[in-house]
Amino acid sequence: MRKKIIGYCRVSTDNQKDEGTIDLQRQALREYAEQNACELVKTFEDEGVSGGLEDRPALVEMFSYLEDKSNKEIKGVLIYKLDRLARDLYIQEHLIKKLESLSQELISTKEPDLAGNDPMRKAFRQFMGIVSELEKAFITMRLSGGRINKIKTKSLYAGGGIALGYSTKGKDLVIDEKQAETIKQIFKMKRYQRKGLREIARVLNEQGTPTARGGVWHAGTIKYILANQLYKGVMAYSGIEAKRADLALF
Repeated sequence: MRKKIIGYCRVSTDNQKDEGTIDLQRQALREYAEQNACELVKTFEDEGVSGGLEDRPALVEMFSYLEDKSNKEIKGVLIYKLDRLARDLYIQEHLIKKLESLSQELISTKEPDLAGNDPMRKAFRQFMGIVSELEKAFITMRLSGGRINKIKTKSLYAGGGIALGYSTKGKDLVIDEKQAETIKQIFKMKRYQRKGLREIARVLNEQGTPTARGGVWHAGTIKYILANQLYKGVMAYSGIEAKRADLALF
């Protein structure tokens, strides 16, 4: 009888060139199962997500599946490479231990028995994790450097959350005229009408003015907006500032 296993694939959209597409990983898992007398019952796929533990719906679903007693015939989890499970060494070991607690074997199409207790195999697994961590750090460094260069030399939007009153166009910030009216009203109420933070929030809530996330206005939100230098035409990223008069709203 063939051993029943499930598969897990992950790729982050920004790095598909290096990681391979979901299709490539899916095909590699199928081929491995066929060549090693395994039955690949189901495959869980996270596409366009990081290697951390945030926002990994398929990984959560996979563990729920394994914890379901009706799936006790499953004997292992097949991955393309260890860094597809996670890049961070600590997270790798945590997930491997979690699989062990569920009596599941971790199998890689590209690496030896990663879940084994043999000291050399464990050392190899940890070494591969360190390599992946360094690769992640290098990618982060390049991305951060590129963004810093973007604001430092071109005074362009370098990334991060988009403040109320703006939208993006061609990878740069532009004023959203409708939302901008709300920001202008806030500054006018504070500067000319001398209203307090709570009073401004009350007025906006009574008007039914939408917030950035569709919730209600609070004094803290008003305070944050009034302190945001972007509304005065100063863009900031990682401690670097650039003057952008075209983005000033007040």
